[in-house]
Amino acid sequence: MISGPGMRLGIDLGGSKIELIAFDAAGRERLRRRVPTPRNDYRATLAAIHDLVVQSEHDLGTGGSVGIGTPGSLSRATGRLRNSNSVCLNGQMIVQDLEALLGRPVRIANDANCFALSEATDGAAAGAEVVFGVILGTGVGAGIVVHGRALDGPNGIAGEWGHNPLPWPQPGELPGSQCYCGKSGCIETFVSGPGLANDHRISTAAALEADAIVAGAANGDAACQSTLARYQERLARALAHVINVLDPDVIVLGGGLSNLDRLYENVPRLWSRYVFSDRVDTRLARNVHGDSGGVRGAAWLWGAPGT
Repeated sequence: MISGPGMRLGIDLGGSKIELIAFDAAGRERLRRRVPTPRNDYRATLAAIHDLVVQSEHDLGTGGSVGIGTPGSLSRATGRLRNSNSVCLNGQMIVQDLEALLGRPVRIANDANCFALSEATDGAAAGAEVVFGVILGTGVGAGIVVHGRALDGPNGIAGEWGHNPLPWPQPGELPGSQCYCGKSGCIETFVSGPGLANDHRISTAAALEADAIVAGAANGDAACQSTLARYQERLARALAHVINVLDPDVIVLGGGLSNLDRLYENVPRLWSRYVFSDRVDTRLARNVHGDSGGVRGAAWLWGAPGT
């Protein structure tokens, strides 16, 4: 099939679904498809991606480049995927296998990198030189975009912010909860959705999920309000650490907890005491593209619209 000028196919390869969006040269969405991710079956997952691409290109009447965002990253040592929560993908030569199936080059990046690239290209941080894109969800991930390019790093771990210790620990925060990575007190264990729920349980003995805590705080529950106050102060410390190291123009929040309106006023007010500067011009922004950020960023792995 002859590739259309500038047609880009972005794919979000998640644990429960695989989503494809096709964009034309101007960045307009032309087609969107979604299928369930085969459970614990690497070959079936490859086949599902292949079928999505082939059927979508058939319906569009043209082909395009393929970019994929997924949890995990490619090992510099082996070229194999690692650290994916879809464990059947770990240890696999996914790029080479997909290129063989699709008969073309394929680009793959971490889903947080794709989110950051999307928001830096035509989202909340459009036009900014240095962008730090954060996903606050079941886990905590981040991506770094500089001058329109997502950074990967020589170890393939640029932006792995969630697996650093929470900075400036307060009484009672050490050693912190155990993280799946094997360490204790990681940022992820404090500012993820499960981290928020765990902190509330430790403080109150009440087993509430993150959304219930947010709803309780909105309804005036004092314990839930205290939990959210601790959450935003910890997030402020964690992001101040990023500002001190990277000094980004914009920090964009994504994931379920990014919908907390209070974060955008309170966190910048709180982070000032930890940032090594007399003024903080870094902007904290809510994402524009929502759940589509990852799949859009995957498409832009082949270049921004109009390039």
